[in-house]
Amino acid sequence: MEEIKQKYIYDYPHPAVATDCVIFGFDGEQLQVLLIERGIEPFMGCWAFPGGFLRMDESADECAQRELREETGLKVEHIEQFHSFSAVGRDPRERVISIAYFALVKIAEVKGGDDARRAQWFNIEDVPQLAFDHDLILRKALVCLKEKIHFEPIGFDLLPEIFKMSELQKLYEAILEVKFDRRNFYKKMNALEILIPIEERNPNAASRNPIKYRFNKVKYYELKRKGFRLEF
Repeated sequence: MEEIKQKYIYDYPHPAVATDCVIFGFDGEQLQVLLIERGIEPFMGCWAFPGGFLRMDESADECAQRELREETGLKVEHIEQFHSFSAVGRDPRERVISIAYFALVKIAEVKGGDDARRAQWFNIEDVPQLAFDHDLILRKALVCLKEKIHFEPIGFDLLPEIFKMSELQKLYEAILEVKFDRRNFYKKMNALEILIPIEERNPNAASRNPIKYRFNKVKYYELKRKGFRLEF
């Protein structure tokens, strides 16, 4: 066994591998992103994405989940790779390649842990300057999120179980940075057959359209599995 190990010792240096997690949430009005305040150098006291170095006995997915849990207390069921960042000099400590992940979650309480002083949700419009190349990572993640919203229904991951059509519209507007006509938006979402009305307006109200909904899980996951194209 020792001879095999010696056979595969290479003369050239190896880069370190890390993961970074971009976690999006929605507060009913604005898109939110989860950040941690670094408690160690480099960039101690600066805000960054949860993340850290890959251990020898874990996959990149496992590393991302572990670092997110250790630094924020947040556990997510699904996390998705969206890009790798390998610019020379992106980390002042050593040559580091980062595999970036993102997830869409309902906002939950978070708490800093491990080498993170704090964990906090930030309005996407109020994100401070980030450590390392994390500003670039955020921009790339937002591009991926905007692409995703056209091909996959994502409200289920970000909205409460019961919600108003106006909340769903605000979610799409926050991600795509546009304003939609209310009636056109309603028609498009209704045509997808993924919404189940659970409460009607007062009969004496000006409009009798349903005002609260939940997602049709069967139809929702069917569309998510097959993929679809949503144009506004």
